[in-house]
Amino acid sequence: AMLVFGQPDIREEEIAEVVETLRSGWLGTGPRTKQFESEFASYVGARHAIAVNSCTAGLHLSLLALGVGPGDEVIAPALTFAATVNVIVHVGATPVLVDVDRSTQNIDPNSVARAITPRTRVIMPVHMAGRPAPMTELLDLAQPRGVDIVEDAAHAVEAWAGDRKIGSIGRLTAFSFYVTKNVVTGEGGMVTTDDDALADDLRVRSLHGMSRDAWRRYSSAGFQHYDVVLPGWKYNMTDLQAALGIHQLRRVEENLERRRILWNRYLEGLADIPGVELPAPSREVDVHARHLFTVLVDPVVAGISRDDLISELKARNIGTGVHFRPIHTHSYYAKRLPYRLGDLPASEEIGDRTLSLPLSSKLTLADVDDVIEALHQAIPATATN
Repeated sequence: AMLVFGQPDIREEEIAEVVETLRSGWLGTGPRTKQFESEFASYVGARHAIAVNSCTAGLHLSLLALGVGPGDEVIAPALTFAATVNVIVHVGATPVLVDVDRSTQNIDPNSVARAITPRTRVIMPVHMAGRPAPMTELLDLAQPRGVDIVEDAAHAVEAWAGDRKIGSIGRLTAFSFYVTKNVVTGEGGMVTTDDDALADDLRVRSLHGMSRDAWRRYSSAGFQHYDVVLPGWKYNMTDLQAALGIHQLRRVEENLERRRILWNRYLEGLADIPGVELPAPSREVDVHARHLFTVLVDPVVAGISRDDLISELKARNIGTGVHFRPIHTHSYYAKRLPYRLGDLPASEEIGDRTLSLPLSSKLTLADVDDVIEALHQAIPATATN
């Protein structure tokens, strides 16, 4: 059977909650969404959590709430999913791409320092694969200059940067609950912040710019007319999604421990494969969310390219992923941003070589052993250390 990459771990608790939501008659934004928001805010240690329909929506709303627009610059790593940079374009600002650290694959503070200008409004780190970005160094760069930090924590629900929980550090932090993520609602996201005014702004923008959301208008307090105070978006989460998220969040630490076990199995089983570089160890003071287990394939040593290895693994019923091609190598941004091959070398090398192996709390040790065996079979016998 095909071992699907990023398969969700959905259990009976989620199924029962979804069924009960259907029976309740409240499918849109309602009591379960509010419950999920409250429990998520408590989990990350933030004053506010605003549920939205994607991490992309959360990042977009965050920039809008901060007033980022034409004439402003937003610094982001070149090695990320397109959504991180798309939202910068959506608000009319200029994306400024910087390189990543070759070992951690996270945004490089030295590159950020060189890229800051008087027009810089936001630094947008991505906690790549669940590894926390160097937040202390980024705050040291941002705060004296009055620059805000908006974190793309799509991979990092469980992560800690030292003694600070991701979601409680930057001005705003956006999380993803896409079907492959560590907390799954199918589609969905959350924005956390300690700023009361920003939280209110995000709530208004996320539902058509209405001053009161649908749940409050029809609650036991009685009907209240809404007022449209700005041209907002339809970015709200539904109770059907939140029904999944409530129970996913309650198992989040249990699932992280499961992924640690699978992660260590990979490290042990892949240690002797030539041309396959394993993830760098994380700092002892940090908590790695272990969302993606990514290896780097050296085609010269391994005797096979990353893309050909993907095909070989697929032929053996192993699904994989690529996280990511650098932003400036995609055709839209290649034409519109002033970067050429060689400008961001670490991001480009990783983009050419990175390969994400299946990792999910739903996997068994036997599943991981199948992946390890398939890699041993797929790397040619002629490969040498």
